[in-house]
Amino acid sequence: MAHHQVVVVGGGSAGLSVAAALKTKNPALDIAIIDPSEKHYYQPLWTLIGAGIFPKEESQRNEADFIPAGTTWIKDAVERFNPDNNYVSLKGGDNISYDILVVAAGIQIDWDKIPGLKESVGKAGTGVVSNYSFETVDSTWKTMQTLKAGDTALFTHPSTPIKCGGAPIKITFLTAHHLQKKGLSNSVKVKFIKAGPGIFAVKKYADSLTKVSDDYGIERVWKTELIGLDASKKEATFKHLETGKETVEKFNMIHVTPPMSPPAFIKNSPLAASTGWVNVNKETTQHVKYSNVFALGDCSNLPTSKTGAAIRKQAPVTVANILSVMNGKSPEKTYNGYTSCPLVTGYGSLILAEFDYNKQPMESFPFDQSQPRYSMYALKAYGLPRMYWHGMLRGREF
Repeated sequence: MAHHQVVVVGGGSAGLSVAAALKTKNPALDIAIIDPSEKHYYQPLWTLIGAGIFPKEESQRNEADFIPAGTTWIKDAVERFNPDNNYVSLKGGDNISYDILVVAAGIQIDWDKIPGLKESVGKAGTGVVSNYSFETVDSTWKTMQTLKAGDTALFTHPSTPIKCGGAPIKITFLTAHHLQKKGLSNSVKVKFIKAGPGIFAVKKYADSLTKVSDDYGIERVWKTELIGLDASKKEATFKHLETGKETVEKFNMIHVTPPMSPPAFIKNSPLAASTGWVNVNKETTQHVKYSNVFALGDCSNLPTSKTGAAIRKQAPVTVANILSVMNGKSPEKTYNGYTSCPLVTGYGSLILAEFDYNKQPMESFPFDQSQPRYSMYALKAYGLPRMYWHGMLRGREF
């Protein structure tokens, strides 16, 4: 059985950030990264790609270019965890043992949980689109451009946790702005249908987002979930989560945010909480039972929004606490739940929401970030991608 001091499960933003930072702080560490993917995606850009602002290739890089020098890349996937004996089993049949395990395996997208979605999303002529995969993201812009007077555009947000919780409303705003620029604001119905109770969890930003929605004339429906699609009839079936009443909506375009869940190999493992996510201390990211296991990012049960910005603040805490444990000490660094959602409100405008576990704003700039600004849009479109590729994935803390 091969052995490594640190085994990182997942080569996405969380896994690479932690591995790179560990290697920077202690170049002698023997670190292995387990991930079969040949490509790496900067997914926060997909909202703008879906609105026709960038080509989708702009979000893609080769994974090999971001594997930290001196680490071992194992191009396989984990099938089982055995934390009582400190090893993981791979789909290819090998077992890998470790001193420290970092679980950063992301989130599972359940396209098949909505009947009619998997077979229609991204297909020409169906009107069913989604920004939640590289393969389908460009279908959003193609379909958006076909909208005409008398049409209806629907946008959904499921009841499950999702990555980038603001993404469903962002593409709604961008579509509404696109229609406004074409002179179609009053002749195309734009409807945002969410399983949750309101537009955003933090009141300061919710108030601003409500005003933006009103200005665009976007109809909002709460506590209502998409449960089925018939692309041939251009019909979507929804269910009210309190009354159970089902309704059918006609559409010309429907942007679907699919249900998401913990990856199955985590959900069915000894590492999982009852919710299926890796069960960690919310301040230290250390597993509540196995002291040599850490988890961060979308696959963890950290009670904050599942965003890249959250990972940017979780990674340094995880790294510091891993090094403490390896030196025989207790974790000392803490994470306060910081997360950020750059809420695009239109072409060239953005509300930068930043807040902590208690839903209290934690803003970075000396002005009211709840107001739409071009400067914050420019940060998202041009600044953050460069910070990601050249800073975060290289293990730099900022």
